[in-house]
Amino acid sequence: MTDIQVDYDALSVLREVMEEGYPELLDTFLTDSESRLAELRNAADAKALSDIAHSFKGSASNMGAVRLAALCQDLESSAKDQTPEARAQLVARIAGEFADVRPVYEDEKHHAHTH
Repeated sequence: MTDIQVDYDALSVLREVMEEGYPELLDTFLTDSESRLAELRNAADAKALSDIAHSFKGSASNMGAVRLAALCQDLESSAKDQTPEARAQLVARIAGEFADVRPVYEDEKHHAHTH
């Protein structure tokens, strides 16, 4: 597991590419992440978990949320082999990691609006 939680280089590239669309991109990521977390918590089976984790991994990766993407990858690849308890623990770790990185994106959004 990497020590880097957020790849700021990836964010600065996004900021340059997206320009005015950047705050909206951040907003969408935060909103989507919230709903994906809710879906993970309510997923009925390993297949559903794996699918949700896959799409969450993609958006986390695009947004430079390195460790969040890695945790989603873990869940995606191991969901079917894990006990429900172990899956729940991984979902809890993903939720915890999102809670950790969320302020970074909130902060980015705030700065993007003030520049």
